[in-house]
Amino acid sequence: MKKLILLFIFISGLLDIGQNSAMAQRCRVNTGTNASGSIQYLEVYEYDYVSEKPSFPGGDALLVSFINKTRQYPKEAYRKGIQGRVTCSFVVNADGTVSHISILRGVEQSLNQEAIRIMSKMPEWKPGRHDGHPVPVRVVWSVPFRK
Repeated sequence: MKKLILLFIFISGLLDIGQNSAMAQRCRVNTGTNASGSIQYLEVYEYDYVSEKPSFPGGDALLVSFINKTRQYPKEAYRKGIQGRVTCSFVVNADGTVSHISILRGVEQSLNQEAIRIMSKMPEWKPGRHDGHPVPVRVVWSVPFRK
């Protein structure tokens, strides 16, 4: 009987693992709270789990160029020698627009805000697709700040 119970627990665990890996292709992005104070979420696909990944117009090289041209190093942070990479998360929506920009790993407040400003200025992307349909996809990208 003990062996049967252990076998059941083991098989149940395997089924849970399978279900969790199938769900791993999507995540929820916090969109704020509604009038009643409940947190609202947007369900999006993870970048690595879509059949066609979203892309910046012209590709990654032009995205790096866009960031470098748009970036304005905050004067006080530059003067103090503050540098590093601000890692951002954002959603490329099914229509190619960029939204829900957030900081995953910041450096310092002024650099974090500058990274958000840069991401908010991005043009529309080519949207990601899953099973042939455009879908919202979460993208992670870093903005470097070096003296």
